[in-house]
Amino acid sequence: MTRLNWQEIAPEGAKALFGIHHYVTRRTNLPEELVHLVFLRVSQINGCAHCIDMHSRDLRKTMSIDKISLVPVWDEVHHLFSEQERAALAWAEEVTRVSETHASDEAYAAASAQFAPKDLVDLTITIAAMNAFNRLGAPFRVPVAAQS
Repeated sequence: MTRLNWQEIAPEGAKALFGIHHYVTRRTNLPEELVHLVFLRVSQINGCAHCIDMHSRDLRKTMSIDKISLVPVWDEVHHLFSEQERAALAWAEEVTRVSETHASDEAYAAASAQFAPKDLVDLTITIAAMNAFNRLGAPFRVPVAAQS
């Protein structure tokens, strides 16, 4: 079943969301690769095929396929991810699953140890933005670029 194209139907809403995306990808001090890593992990948790496909492709430009493949189990392969990446991924999981985790003190402390206050706020905005995109991409079945 074909679903609605949310960007065409609500262009002002799309413009607002893409404004946040522009902010986190172009106006923060967060490394671009870290932003896409967080985008990928949040999208994996939320099951948004379009965003998983897109951010995996973005990461392949700078990251090995081995590392990308292991993002879902990043906490089992510490040697592949820096302390900052692990803190960001843990924080991304906590914030994405906030109804379950309540953004634990442990994850907040780990994230706070790796990110300056402004960067931690920007990281949290990054996570919130991707959650918003996933909540549009998954229900409206935004198509993937992947081909068989």
